[in-house]
Amino acid sequence: MPGTSARYLYLTRHGEASPDESRLTDRGRRQAALLGERLRGAPLTAVHHGPLARAAETARLVCEVLDTVAPQPSEPAGDYVPHLPRRAELPPESADAMLARLALFPAQECERGPELARAAVARFTGPVDGDVPCHELVVTHNFLIGWLVRAALDAPKWRWMGINHANAALTVIRYAPGRPPAVLLFNDTGHLPADLRWTGFPPELHV
Repeated sequence: MPGTSARYLYLTRHGEASPDESRLTDRGRRQAALLGERLRGAPLTAVHHGPLARAAETARLVCEVLDTVAPQPSEPAGDYVPHLPRRAELPPESADAMLARLALFPAQECERGPELARAAVARFTGPVDGDVPCHELVVTHNFLIGWLVRAALDAPKWRWMGINHANAALTVIRYAPGRPPAVLLFNDTGHLPADLRWTGFPPELHV
């Protein structure tokens, strides 16, 4: 009987996007190519991406460098609010500000978000069947990365908020049989030169 093996989930936020988010900027395309170079040595068997243009273009550029896998679109890898917290879930001192920010997002992103978040957890997390470890890349958006990191750390559901991820940075989570998930890397920008790091971050968080 085949057993189960570890899954290594590689997560990245799309490269820097144009102001209307319809495409990557020149900087975003450079970020994607450099991420591909970073991942050349990883035994990736799949590259998934959300349906929006900025994620699809990032995945295509990464795969052009890897030349071993083809990008696969995935709706659960899209951009949405994964959990809309109730006021009672939030720290009293920050609840007003957090709820005000969430109110700015389109209703569709909030209504379908929890369903898509459950689908993402079911599709992309946990050990895999068989004797061979699985290595997969998901090119997605800030919110889903925050949600999956929060889930790996068994943090409260609202805690996806406040987990920031730079464009084309790399996060890796290991799901090994019989062990809790381990966040091996988070928001690693070591493959990017200084001028391409921290894009997508608020200025006060650039370090």
